Formats: sequence, structure tokens, C-alpha cells
Amino acid sequence: MGHRLTKIYTRTGDAGTTGLGDGSRVSKDSLRIEAIGAVDELNSVIGVLLAETPADKVHQCLHDVQHDLFDLGGELSIPGYTSVGDTHVARLERLLDGFNADLPALKEFILPGGSRAAALCHVARTVCRRAERRVVALAAAEQLSPALQRYLNRLSDLLFVLCRVLNRDAGVTDVYWQKGKNRSEPA
Repeated sequence: MGHRLTKIYTRTGDAGTTGLGDGSRVSKDSLRIEAIGAVDELNSVIGVLLAETPADKVHQCLHDVQHDLFDLGGELSIPGYTSVGDTHVARLERLLDGFNADLPALKEFILPGGSRAAALCHVARTVCRRAERRVVALAAAEQLSPALQRYLNRLSDLLFVLCRVLNRDAGVTDVYWQKGKNRSEPA
């Protein structure tokens, strides 16, 4: 961080623009700012989830992810800068394999829900998918490291697995989707 903020408001964004890490200014509705905002929202949702999870492997995993997401947001805020790479993606894959190894095979689609922590983790997963879509849109318009998209894609998969882990650890069964469940109900 090049300088510390001593004053929180600057008034520089009052006209609908914001500053990037390289000093340039862009519209607050630009693809880049949309991507940064979605990643920031994801990090905030994970913060709420962390308030619900005990200090264990899941908590440490999510805490580490928050640091990665800050790095990822930093990369998005400085065009041409690279911070998140294949080692980050590989770490998520190892975590995915480790957490998934102890879960029963999934034979049905599951609905978001179960324990409160798992439900919040599902919210984080869906926000992660939105962040991924925003990064994909930005990558179609500007050059970005492909690792950013891979990271967010793996993270959404990891969050799905963590939903199942959190339900299992809480002694709650995943909520399975029942195709056509309400079709035969009278009007």
C-alpha cells in the first residue's frame, strides 16, 4: 500500500468516477469496478460466514481465502499487475480434494440450506459465481490473468463442498431437490 488513508472521504468520486491503483480514473459502473465490487462483496459475505463457523480447518481455509480475495481485488485494481496465480488455484484444488474426501458421494442435487452456516456458505457460493461472471466479462474486454477466472471457479466449487461439510459437522442433512415436488398439489 503506497500511502495510508488519514481521511476517509475525499470527494473525488462525487462525479461518478473512482481511482484505480495505478492512479487512473474510471466510471464507477465500468466492468473493472463491477468485478472489483463483486469480489469485495464476496469477501464480505465470507466474513459473515466466518462469524458463524468455529475455529477449525474450515475457518482457517476461509480466512486464507479472504486474503486471496484481497490480493485478487488488488490485481483487478491495478491494470497489468499480477498477484494471484496457478499456485493459488492448486491450493484450492488440494483443499477441495481434502474436504470432499470425507463426504458421501453426491447422487442428488441439493438445495441451499441446512444449517445456518451452510446456508450462508451457499450465499457466498452464489456471490462467488457472480464475481466470476464479472471477471469473465472484464477479461473479454481487457487483458487479465487467466488465473483469476480459474481461482473464482475453483472457489465456488470449494464453497459448495464446504456447505456440505458445515451441514455434516452441524449434524444436519443436506436438503435434496425433489424434481416436480409440487406439481401434483391441488390448486
